[in-house]
Amino acid sequence: MSVLYPEIEPYEKGALDVGDEQQIYWEAYGNPHGLPALYLHGGPGSGSTPASARYFNPERYRIVLFDQRNCGKSLPSAADLKTDLTRNTTWDLVDDIEKLRQHLGIESWLLFGTSWGSTLALTYAQARPEHVSAIVLGGVTMTRPSEIAWLTHGMAGLFPEEWNRLLSALPDKLRQAGLLEGYRTLLNAPEMDTRLKAARDWHDWEAASILLADPNGLPRRWSNPTYLLARARIIVHYFAHNAWLDDGALLSGVDKLRGIPGVLVQGRLDLEAPLTTAWELARAWPGSQLVIVEKAAHSVANQDIARAIVSATDIFSETLQK
Repeated sequence: MSVLYPEIEPYEKGALDVGDEQQIYWEAYGNPHGLPALYLHGGPGSGSTPASARYFNPERYRIVLFDQRNCGKSLPSAADLKTDLTRNTTWDLVDDIEKLRQHLGIESWLLFGTSWGSTLALTYAQARPEHVSAIVLGGVTMTRPSEIAWLTHGMAGLFPEEWNRLLSALPDKLRQAGLLEGYRTLLNAPEMDTRLKAARDWHDWEAASILLADPNGLPRRWSNPTYLLARARIIVHYFAHNAWLDDGALLSGVDKLRGIPGVLVQGRLDLEAPLTTAWELARAWPGSQLVIVEKAAHSVANQDIARAIVSATDIFSETLQK
């Protein structure tokens, strides 16, 4: 039996023009007069799904989901050959969140970020702490260079065959430029076939650790080549630029979160986001709580992780109303 709240339909949706010829698609669920909450999806570039709203009590929360720039239903799509990702940076996303908050007339909201979304939640909260009531993070990342290096090289020791396939798929001249730069070149090639193959090769590498987290299989969206291309382009774009964050900036800036309560939910066996990141963050962040879920990996769909997240949002729905 699922620990999540039942799936519901959005009561409102729209596309917000945020400038730079970008439109951000958003949806709102639950109680229009409830406690505002914003879900920040992973990837970067994975897009949101209605299932993300199920981590909140719909009677108590006004739940907002949105697709970050160039993914999901936001336009233009990164899967389009003509789409330039130059104006898709972490700081552009922070500005988008702020414009969405103002558009919806929300004073402050709880942030729930998963995987890359936890990096974005921390970045926004440190930039706009006065508009954040609480934070819940799952599969915690800060997208530091060491974390990017782990995802693109460090895990090779655990999945040598899959990593060799990822590297071997690069032409020799691109391999010399490095893994990220090589794939960035292929994913921006003028030929769509080249881009699609690179996106599939990239996701085959990610699949190795994802299948450990969820033995039931890969996300259904991965059967869509357009989805894979948009997601791969955005991920490599962000990783190649170290997410436009100075190394250790989110950890050193954690004092800006003082007074904001937080719950960090982390699987002990998370290979994609090893526990040390959540542990370091919890040690530095006054008022935060680290919940370690034994025998769980990098999947907020895991029943024990989902239960811990729902418990956190349930508690905040009571304490933040007082």
